[in-house]
Amino acid sequence: MRGPVEGVPALLQPVAHALLQAAEDAADKLGKIPDDLLWTKPNGVASVGFHLLHMRGVVDRMFTYALDQPLSETQLEFLKAETQVHEDLDTAKLITAFQQQVQTAVNQLKHTKEAELTDTRYLGRKRIPTTLMGLLFHAGEHIQRHIGQALVTAKML
Repeated sequence: MRGPVEGVPALLQPVAHALLQAAEDAADKLGKIPDDLLWTKPNGVASVGFHLLHMRGVVDRMFTYALDQPLSETQLEFLKAETQVHEDLDTAKLITAFQQQVQTAVNQLKHTKEAELTDTRYLGRKRIPTTLMGLLFHAGEHIQRHIGQALVTAKML
């Protein structure tokens, strides 16, 4: 409850706040995860590294669909790679990449017209019908679930 995000339409403020809060939590609470624990799966749960990769990917994909565009080959490759361990990526790189993706998304929200929020959009290769608003809100709520899971995993580590 920090007041409106400048330039973001009123109906999209919850999406902007959810994304920005997750980016802040990632930096503040996950930034201290040692790189050697980043890909650890305590008790078999998903690693912090997975959550950071997945959150970035989800925001990218949902906001691409919001533009009524298909995913690129690069995005599809990223999706496949989310579940793999990436020893070349450290905590700081993953958090920075996620924060950059969130900033890109917030900028897109600033250019989204409220009058188009109920316009039809399609999700995935199966082209599941939804709305522009549905995609954007899904991105925000999905990210909130994953940041919560990442925070619990971080406490376990």
